[in-house]
Amino acid sequence: MVLVACNSGGGGIKKDTGTTLIYGRGADAKKLDPIQVTDGESLKVTGMIYDTLVQYKDENTEIQPGLAEKWESSPDGKVWTFHLRKNVKFHDGTPFNADAVVFNFERWMDKNHPQHKGGEFTYYPDMFGGYKGDKDHVIKAVTKVDDYTVKFELNRPIGPFLANLAMPPFAIGSPTAIKKDPEKFNENPVGTGPFKFKEWKKNDTITLEKNPDYWDKGYPKVDKLIFKSIPDNAARFTALKSGDIDIMDGMNPSDVAQVQQDKKLQLFKQQGMNVAYLSFNMKKKPLDNPKVRQAINYAVDKKRIISNFYAGLAEPAVNPYPSFMLGYNKDVKDYEFNLDKAKQLLKEAGFEKGLKLKLYAPQDPRPYLPNGKKVAEFLKEDFKKIGIDVEIVTFEWKTYQEKVKSGEHELALYGWNGDNGDPDNFLYVLLDKNNAREKDASNISYYTSEEVHKLLVEAQSSIDQNKRVELYKKAQEIIKQDAPWVPLVHATVPIAGKAEIKGFFPHPTSTYKLHKVSVEKKN
Repeated sequence: MVLVACNSGGGGIKKDTGTTLIYGRGADAKKLDPIQVTDGESLKVTGMIYDTLVQYKDENTEIQPGLAEKWESSPDGKVWTFHLRKNVKFHDGTPFNADAVVFNFERWMDKNHPQHKGGEFTYYPDMFGGYKGDKDHVIKAVTKVDDYTVKFELNRPIGPFLANLAMPPFAIGSPTAIKKDPEKFNENPVGTGPFKFKEWKKNDTITLEKNPDYWDKGYPKVDKLIFKSIPDNAARFTALKSGDIDIMDGMNPSDVAQVQQDKKLQLFKQQGMNVAYLSFNMKKKPLDNPKVRQAINYAVDKKRIISNFYAGLAEPAVNPYPSFMLGYNKDVKDYEFNLDKAKQLLKEAGFEKGLKLKLYAPQDPRPYLPNGKKVAEFLKEDFKKIGIDVEIVTFEWKTYQEKVKSGEHELALYGWNGDNGDPDNFLYVLLDKNNAREKDASNISYYTSEEVHKLLVEAQSSIDQNKRVELYKKAQEIIKQDAPWVPLVHATVPIAGKAEIKGFFPHPTSTYKLHKVSVEKKN
């Protein structure tokens, strides 16, 4: 098979020999050291370069072996022992072993580690309660038992421990490559994964080449994988129809019907383990006033947003995570769309004459928000009816993330695609006080409820699923009343590919096993 790829969006991809899969997307990666990013565009790429100790199944978040072949835990859930695969090598030829696992975890958890450099290590404190020495830090120690056995000792049990370890940020990198230059490792990634890094043309393409020595024999199915950035949804769709790319995400929902009618294309629908939301920066007045936040909740018409911008491929969000996940509280009632109630609450808050706010919106499409600027313009019109004058501010995705995670915004359209299928990955990451950090917040509303914090840490620390369910239900009730967000939608994510695409599974985490994909060219 020979795939010929050229570029419809500027800067050509040269004709090549061998099998090549070209994945079209809306934005470039930020960095290629997985522990230092939270954005899906980076993790789509790093997931093909690195492996994790355990991994998710192809179509869901059930756990299966990865770099660890098997594992066991103590009855209290505080000691975990992992038995590693043998004869696995990093792309630089150095061996994968227990020393490599210990090195990576010590680098992530210890701010004083000599290789804790290159940027923020956001996901580690998000998922493990802080860094080494912090009050709520989960991992007490990671130690080598022998060359292929590693022991984790925890300060407290953590319900989603295995699910967390399967997340792409906790992939194992080559200690040799990291030590060589921890800051440049972001641009020269070395893992054990199915593809090796070859080239990065910023804001254009990232090219990976097949790892012929990959431990999971028979993969990858193609010789080369290219991630192609085409910011405009329509231009990306045109590139797919013309054959310049093989598969794409970030579709305009209005194009779904066209894909379904075209025999040369096929449609994949990804379950919406996500949320798009309007964040209130509670550090800034008047958004520290709950009546103002509640008023804005009443001024959002979610049904029309879904009809106008998702072509019906979404459901209104009531709580911070979708209803099919553990502990979802069906008894929580949403704020109805009621402009009169919104006006009354603003009056009670002292803003009868109105107020002015800046609304940040991303320029680039996200799986949960196909067109952030259009949604912002829609919100502006309804907010105007209750006396709120909105100025829309937009940035390209990498800059946008930096600004909202630093708390520059007043209002911001943002979202989250779940990483591991556990509610902890939504509620603790996005709404716990520990993650309202000054420069790299994942809780960008700076919501700091002590009551919610206690519930979330208790739920995180339990291995009793029934207990966790009740704790998460209580937390959702409080969050709804406090209104740090307007939860907008849970989107069903459409992905389009050529009819010849085989072996693609639209994983709910939005990180795909592209090494299992082939393109069967027809004569």
